Amino acid sequence: MAVTEIYNIKKEKVGELELKDELFKVEVNPHLLHDIVRMQRANRRAGTACTKTRSDVTGSGKKPWKQKGTGRARAGSRKSPLWRGGGTVFGPQPRSYSFRMPRKARKLGLRMALSSRFSDQLLVVLDDFRLDEIKTKKFIEVMDNFEIKNALIIAPERIETLERSSRNVPGFKVMPPEGLNVYDILLHKHIVLLQPCIGQLEERLLS
Repeated sequence: MAVTEIYNIKKEKVGELELKDELFKVEVNPHLLHDIVRMQRANRRAGTACTKTRSDVTGSGKKPWKQKGTGRARAGSRKSPLWRGGGTVFGPQPRSYSFRMPRKARKLGLRMALSSRFSDQLLVVLDDFRLDEIKTKKFIEVMDNFEIKNALIIAPERIETLERSSRNVPGFKVMPPEGLNVYDILLHKHIVLLQPCIGQLEERLLS
């Protein structure tokens, strides 16, 4: 089994923890991770872009001039796409871009993303992350101790001092284990994992 060190917020080693290979030592398949990220981003798209076709444009349906004898090109409507102010041909219409992947594939993708950060030594396990006060400077000092400038922080419960101290710092995001996803893991360079979260992740991803 993989072994990782546990630190406190002062970067003092307080213990070691065995991690299950099924969760943190999975062979990474970049193609699967790409598909999952593509799914997540597609599901977030609003799909509200809309253009007016010739049937939606305001204007008369009367023929502008007679078909023959004027020397001009024939025209049937002022709403023609060829005319200024006319409708749009093949423009975007409201639609859903979302699609789904099998649950097993999504779980495997999460395990791969966690394994990738662990194998690159970009996973830090803390025993706790409770600050004495809501202070952005204090949060930055803790992250500087670990030389971390960009991280996804996974906390087992809502820690107000942590959330409010970190929310104005670019590159950091606090998230509960149930919200963990492949896109956010790959978007952040480091993962800061609070020790109680490991059991929750094992229950979610290995069951």
